[in-house]
Amino acid sequence: MRTISHEELYTAVSNLVVQANFNLPDHVYQALSTMHSSEKKPLAKETLHILLQNATIAATKHIPLCQDCGSVIVFLQIGTGVTIDGNPEEIINTAVADTYRSHYLRPSIVKDPLFDRTNTGTNTPVFIHTDIVEGDSLAITVYIKGGGSENMSSLRMFTPTADIEQIIDYIVATVKQAGPNPCPPLFLGIGIGGTADVAMLNAKKAVLQKEPHPNEEYRRLEEVILQRCNTTGVGPLGFGGNNTVATVRIKEAPTHIATLPVALNLNCHSLRYRSTIL
Repeated sequence: MRTISHEELYTAVSNLVVQANFNLPDHVYQALSTMHSSEKKPLAKETLHILLQNATIAATKHIPLCQDCGSVIVFLQIGTGVTIDGNPEEIINTAVADTYRSHYLRPSIVKDPLFDRTNTGTNTPVFIHTDIVEGDSLAITVYIKGGGSENMSSLRMFTPTADIEQIIDYIVATVKQAGPNPCPPLFLGIGIGGTADVAMLNAKKAVLQKEPHPNEEYRRLEEVILQRCNTTGVGPLGFGGNNTVATVRIKEAPTHIATLPVALNLNCHSLRYRSTIL
């Protein structure tokens, strides 16, 4: 049995928070660059140019990629051969609170959703999701999700008789209706199957997948949805053009015979996350 110390977990989470807030992942920057090259509408092309400049300035001058430093979502994959020296939830929350404070990142979490919307001042609590896996390692992903794009999240409980065209129509209509609100071009995560809560969680996991789906049928579906979304005319930040969505990723799960949940996680152009393995 391998033990991961309090200090190892704290340091890893703190470093990931910094990297995610100040440095756009290479594949995200490349996606924006590719869209800039292919964009035909002048205003949309200039918008993409500014987004690329924003990412460069954030990295070189150590300025947050966005003034909305988001909710902190942490995915843990804990190996069965691993123990953690201390309460991982407490360690993660302390690391996030300290790092947001020391790097002057905007705190955006309120104590209660209805009756006491006082800012906690620490950007905690963190939203932690844990999977138990084989092995003796701990995989950590820190995902920063802004409020504007989170507000555009969507879930529809289809019946099993729904055909794929109905599902595609729902997804495209949601993207079009969202318009400029989630700050496109979007990175679109789709959760299909499971239960309502599983589908929503899988939509968040899906958006962090760099590569297209390994299954050919799902991969084709991702491509079709991408093409259809890019005909909506929403474009970068809602200024029109042919680049509304950068990537589409799907994560599916087994489901009940009577259900077919489809969940959408619309992420803004600034897809902020970092991962490490201890």
